[in-house]
Amino acid sequence: MTADRMLTRDLVLVGGGHAHALMLRMWGMAPVAGVRVTLINPGPTAPYSGMLPGHIAGHYSREALDIDLVRLAQWAGVRLINGAATAIDPVARVVTVEDAILGAREIAYDVASLDVGLHAVTSHIAGFAKYGVGAKPLGVYADRWAGFLKQVEMGQAEGQVAVIGGGVAGSELAMAMAHKLRSMGKRDGVTLIETSAALGNGVPGADRALRAEMAELGVRVRLNAKVSQVRAHAVALKGAVEVASEFTVATAGGFAHSWLAASGLPCDDDGFVHVDDRLVVEGHEGLFAVGDCAHLLASPRPKAGVFAVRAAPVLLANIRAALTGSAYESFRPQGDYLKLISLGGKEAMAAKWGRVLRGPAVMLWRMKDGIDQKFMRQFEDLPQMAKPEAAEWVADGGPTQDDDQMLCGGCGAKVAPGQLATALDALPDRRRTDVLSGPGDDAAVLEIGGVRQVISVDHLRGFVTDPAVMARIAAVHALGDVWAMGAAAQSALLSVTLPRMTPALQARAMTEILQATSDVVQGAGAEIVGGHSTMGAELSLGLTVTGLAEGAPITVAGAQEGDRLILTRPIGSGTILAAMMQGKARGADVAALLSQMAQPQGDAAAILRGAHAMTDVTGFGLAGHLMAICRASDVAAALDLAAVPFYAGAEALAEAGHRSTIYADNAAHAPVFGPESARAALLHDPQTAGGLLAAVQPEEAAGLVVQLRALGHAAAVIGTVQKGAPSISLI
Repeated sequence: MTADRMLTRDLVLVGGGHAHALMLRMWGMAPVAGVRVTLINPGPTAPYSGMLPGHIAGHYSREALDIDLVRLAQWAGVRLINGAATAIDPVARVVTVEDAILGAREIAYDVASLDVGLHAVTSHIAGFAKYGVGAKPLGVYADRWAGFLKQVEMGQAEGQVAVIGGGVAGSELAMAMAHKLRSMGKRDGVTLIETSAALGNGVPGADRALRAEMAELGVRVRLNAKVSQVRAHAVALKGAVEVASEFTVATAGGFAHSWLAASGLPCDDDGFVHVDDRLVVEGHEGLFAVGDCAHLLASPRPKAGVFAVRAAPVLLANIRAALTGSAYESFRPQGDYLKLISLGGKEAMAAKWGRVLRGPAVMLWRMKDGIDQKFMRQFEDLPQMAKPEAAEWVADGGPTQDDDQMLCGGCGAKVAPGQLATALDALPDRRRTDVLSGPGDDAAVLEIGGVRQVISVDHLRGFVTDPAVMARIAAVHALGDVWAMGAAAQSALLSVTLPRMTPALQARAMTEILQATSDVVQGAGAEIVGGHSTMGAELSLGLTVTGLAEGAPITVAGAQEGDRLILTRPIGSGTILAAMMQGKARGADVAALLSQMAQPQGDAAAILRGAHAMTDVTGFGLAGHLMAICRASDVAAALDLAAVPFYAGAEALAEAGHRSTIYADNAAHAPVFGPESARAALLHDPQTAGGLLAAVQPEEAAGLVVQLRALGHAAAVIGTVQKGAPSISLI
């Protein structure tokens, strides 16, 4: 989080729907100075509805379906909260969120917008919640469909599918699933169930054309049929008729999220939020709603993505108006729009103004595909932000504009190990007898009244824009030094640097930071006892932590020949974060990484309490911290590169040449002997909130890994301690 100007207002976008995604792309090109923007969405991606039938039919990959919100938010300078909104207080101006990392939290706003879509979970049908899936949210349906296809492929399912709802969406999905199953040798297994006497409700003339296409695909159509119950292998219709189904999907209508009406917002009888022609929620200035979750009072329209897309520029203009006091615009949606309806294979039909065009079907598919691909390219080909002008004069040894890599955050911003060691060597010898160790281990050891206390400090440059997530990770990172020494956490001092912001925003940020830090510190059995705060150019967080050791603390000295090396957490975080800053990392990989980094490791340290030597893997990389054990213990180490766990996406990014800014210095300080590869390069990758690295007795290693994995740690035996001069080699 950085601020070129003082931050004065909070804009919160709830939901990553089409309108919000498009608005953020436009916002990134011309933001309003002084506004801190937050996007809240239950997941790192948002699926594009226009390509869903094509994905279900097998024409597009799952990844092609998704808008990468992590990448979009990083590019636009927006905080992304991976969580689902559960309530909004339009008077107090607070959104309640169930955060995937932090749990329940509250996000305050000055201006907010809702674009949370709808869902198709028909809870009024008995058994549906247990045995069915709604077509919305799209991502859930797509993932469940992929799982069903695997069952069919393995012979665990016959390919019997029932679709509840014969509107355009239901018809498209029925034909898409039939096409995909036919490509797998499964024919005539799809049944479409519709309560009315015709298909394609709302599209005059579509019924006959849709039925003809379905007949060719072997889709059975049941009209004037009402579902009474969904079972594990059948859908029961009223009249004692059953339809065989192993995979039941509902597309009939759309249902508003119940929390909207429960929050006291003005809604229609179906729970959709009332908005005026400015897209402002009725009676609540500064709160907007758009897309399927909104009901346009002045010009009601059916639920369709095209209207959300058309609303995005008006939403942007009116949010700017609310933030700056300028004039509002009116949203006037079109009366009808061209509907290009997928027909299972790479064919489509068109409908508009009561007319249906069935051919040429291949050309119409290409038209639809072109429109959809153009929409998605907006989020794949994000404009490159202008680089600062090159300096006229550059000192010898200084970087050129082309190779001046952006400084990494977290431990990727550490001072290089060689230079740090040189500076530490110049310090005078210790004089106090109660200071039992100096720099070089994870924490210093002090003796106070016969009790041994460990103390350490860590400070991180911000690498995510959410101060609460950053605070939680910083706390886990700092406590790693205490846990690595085999000590129990005791206390913490917190140091906070905030970007320049108004007192109101300072209070919001500090509240989030303190709550997130306290959750980790108190969860570890310690207390926050004080700290310091200031404002500066960007967010940075640090903690000074203490712990109490029963007996002698575990140090990096003590590893013995034959010991097995256990690592409790994957590596590769520095590479993923460096690529994220450049817009090259997959959002799903970033989200998974942050979730892992935010998990404490006190329980892992307790399991490894009998280790001969232990450290936490942080800024100097796995190789650098293993070398510290080797040098302190006067031993060598052999690593099994195939056994080292890596974060998802890290190896591919390393193969593509992504490196953290401290990588070269780390590699020079702790060379590894063996073949060069992307995986080998990641041994020098700086880790933030990295895993514990322990040297343990060989006969205990397998059992310890079993215990660690049972607690959710991705632990592995990665190597062996050997006799020899301090060095690291690959097996």
